[in-house]
Amino acid sequence: MVPSATGAQEPASTTPGLTYADMVDLAEGTPLVLRAQIREQATVEQERSPGLAPGFVRLYVEARTTALIAGNAPVGESLRYLVDVPLTTKGKAPKLKKQDVILFARPVRGRADQVQLVDPQAQFPYSAAFEERLRPVLSSVLSQDAPPRVTGIRDALAVEGTLVGESETQLFLDTENDGPVSVTIVRRPGQEPRWGVSWTEIVDQSARAPQRNTLEWYRLACSLPANLPADANLSRDARARELATADYALIREALGPCERTRS
Repeated sequence: MVPSATGAQEPASTTPGLTYADMVDLAEGTPLVLRAQIREQATVEQERSPGLAPGFVRLYVEARTTALIAGNAPVGESLRYLVDVPLTTKGKAPKLKKQDVILFARPVRGRADQVQLVDPQAQFPYSAAFEERLRPVLSSVLSQDAPPRVTGIRDALAVEGTLVGESETQLFLDTENDGPVSVTIVRRPGQEPRWGVSWTEIVDQSARAPQRNTLEWYRLACSLPANLPADANLSRDARARELATADYALIREALGPCERTRS
């Protein structure tokens, strides 16, 4: 991590309307996150802009690097890249010269003066507020203790207790690197159901549910299916299967939707 330059004049731009999930989507696997100031721009002809979305224009941009926010790849002070930006209300390319931007990019081998955006629209107006939101996301994604990516549900098992209304459901999740992740839902008579996540091999009944807009929350809310897959439900009798399904629905409701503004 390299701290951003300070003392620069705040640009007349608003914080991009990115959700927490949008920012994690962009940050994961992105080698470089840069702050730059646009010096020159040129419109790329439409016939030379394959995949251009309707209402957008492709620009060739020359910019000056002002800060490396995240990443270790060598980057030159001068940068060149392509970016797709929305047309103005008049159907023209916007004038971006002197605008400060944040770029999510990858280096171009052998060319320190060139980068490739991780997607054609991965350029955003810079603001101190946006950088303040972004930095904790980058820190959590790059942490050695970052929770693994969840790829699905391996097993689900509900067991009723000896008291009426007492039960425990355990979900064992599949992850990208086979790291152990389990979710436990405990019901006790006269109490609200309690659930939590264990990110280690130890199934911990005292584990807590993740807070919204954290990487732990993102791993679950943005990866788990809407409903418990029938083939993952190992409970044998009908009552236990219904309980596992109900407990999974409780978790999905508690997590809430994984809101995104980008496809």
